[in-house]
Amino acid sequence: MKIAIGSDHAGFQYKEQIKDFLKQLGHEVRDFGTNSDASVDYPLFIRPTALAVADGECERGIVLGGSGNGEAIVANRVKGVRCALCWNVESARLGRQHNNANMISIGQRMMTIETAFQIVQTWLDTPFEGGRHQRRIEEIDQATPEGCARS
Repeated sequence: MKIAIGSDHAGFQYKEQIKDFLKQLGHEVRDFGTNSDASVDYPLFIRPTALAVADGECERGIVLGGSGNGEAIVANRVKGVRCALCWNVESARLGRQHNNANMISIGQRMMTIETAFQIVQTWLDTPFEGGRHQRRIEEIDQATPEGCARS
């Protein structure tokens, strides 16, 4: 599988280790940076990662930061991306089973590298259930900023 990966400075160390982990599993990895732990603005690295998934250049994507929150927000602004913020194995499993997450976001400051590896492995191995979940994904995809109700 071809997997896009990107991080900011706060996720750089895990990005490098996860990249090696993915290669050991036989995956092709496209790294969108950053390339050090020097402070950077994460949208500059996360958006291209998400675009590679949305455009079909990569089948899936992984983004990393300190908490993973901002990275998930940026990725989910790209049409066609469903990025699950994962903090444990169960959140990764459900992100695939119920949401067909084609990307995940991981917070380096939130977990050990061993947990991050387990999250990635679970996300890779878990199939999408379809059924009622597919209908819900279609409803999400139909929502546009113009069509969203505001109170």
